[in-house]
Amino acid sequence: MSSSRSPRSSRPPAPPAPPAPADGPGLRRSLGVLDGVAIAASSTAATTSIAVGMGTIAAVVGLQTPALLLLAFLPVLGIATAYARLNRSEPNCGNGYVWVGRSLGPWPGFLTGWVTLIASIVFCAYTSAVTGSVLLILAGRAGVGEVAGVRLDPSSTALCTGVGLVVLLALAALTVTGMRAAARFQLVLLVFEYAVLLGFCGWALVTGDQAFSLSWFNPFAMSGGTAFAQGMVLAVFFFWGWDAAFSVTEETRGPQDSARGGFIALFAMLGLFLFASVAFQREMSLPELIRNGPQALPYLGTKLADEPWATLPVIALMFSAVASVQATLVPTARGLLAMGRDRTMGAVWTRVHPRWGTPAVGTALVMGVATAVALLAVVLPKLADMLLTAVNAIGLVVALYYGLTALACAVRFRADLRSGPRAALLAVGVPGASGLVLLGLGAYLAHSYLTMSDHFELSPDNGWFLFSLPAAIVLAGLAMAAVAKYVRHSPYFTTGRGTDADALTLPMDRTAV
Repeated sequence: MSSSRSPRSSRPPAPPAPPAPADGPGLRRSLGVLDGVAIAASSTAATTSIAVGMGTIAAVVGLQTPALLLLAFLPVLGIATAYARLNRSEPNCGNGYVWVGRSLGPWPGFLTGWVTLIASIVFCAYTSAVTGSVLLILAGRAGVGEVAGVRLDPSSTALCTGVGLVVLLALAALTVTGMRAAARFQLVLLVFEYAVLLGFCGWALVTGDQAFSLSWFNPFAMSGGTAFAQGMVLAVFFFWGWDAAFSVTEETRGPQDSARGGFIALFAMLGLFLFASVAFQREMSLPELIRNGPQALPYLGTKLADEPWATLPVIALMFSAVASVQATLVPTARGLLAMGRDRTMGAVWTRVHPRWGTPAVGTALVMGVATAVALLAVVLPKLADMLLTAVNAIGLVVALYYGLTALACAVRFRADLRSGPRAALLAVGVPGASGLVLLGLGAYLAHSYLTMSDHFELSPDNGWFLFSLPAAIVLAGLAMAAVAKYVRHSPYFTTGRGTDADALTLPMDRTAV
């Protein structure tokens, strides 16, 4: 390891940057802990994950979903520890891309940034379809089953995508107009959706006719290694999004606010996921869960209440999908801003709106790419099949970039091994072990996909197809890294370090309070 990537004993961490003055350079530092919690919780999209994921995980591991969520939380908590430690040392909106590049080298660093961005874009694409599906369900319950001769089918990928993309356009516009407005909007949505989710799940927990069993928390009751690995990756996807709090670290009053927001959101999500998983299994049998798939939450509403109350979970799901898409646009555009500063991506990504002080051009381009991905997904006509494929692909690449970031923390702070047991455990042991667990699970699952089929087919049941999507993301990332190094001659590939947050003079958001 070169001296430029040596542990902190050779280069002490930089102190947290003070808040920028009202007319100074940089993205406006106007966000606090509560804003970070709102952004992280919205990006995690608990209601969407529960609605879409409960049936998906049940199809893989049966009734062991609560056990799986608990197990998956442990490495994710280790990853969060790594993020907090790295963010305290080097706050940067590029987070994993910057940290991995400095500690493990520019190629894995660029790959970390790349897969993070592509996973977010794929998420925006498929969640826009979820939003469209929910709106079509609401239209059906309002008595509107057909418009201009077109049947409003909430299970149609094409129709749901078209409706959802209109919503995506509106959300991108709101995100551009300033982070504080976006965070406050998300907070309002969160309060409503969580109140509805807790109310219906609480009622299901009390009145459900499926007997509660402690075996639901027994991970050894799962059917095999492949089911366990796939279930773990899907469960990690449930928690994915808490790290959005770190993407706005240059817009918070201090890096500690980003960490607190991320941790608060992460523990809140654990409680909510466990509560909901038990409630769903109290109210629905395993065949019911699997059969309803991404419609499990609306189905729960119809089982527990009559109209109009049965529509409340559908509205909560719509709010969750809307908030999560908007919250995902935030870290994606800011990650590309960090890469643009280093010339690993084009200069267009560094353009900041002169009035709002946000990466407006980057947000618009991300929306455009997400639209293209969503339209490509129409090749899978059934919405449930498209969602299962997207969740599997995102789960694998999330495991990759979380694992690399955790290993970067262990490498950078390896000198803490001599600083006492507590420092060694928090800075090296926990992050390193968590990173290896996720990378190992991802590798095992990728191998399982390659060996489960003997031909290629556009189907979520085909292993080669499931493997091809994350593999294509990684290969495209390596190709883009080569362009950055040999065509753009980015200094990032010489030093492995990202541009400091205050290296560019960026216009301020002068409209925020």
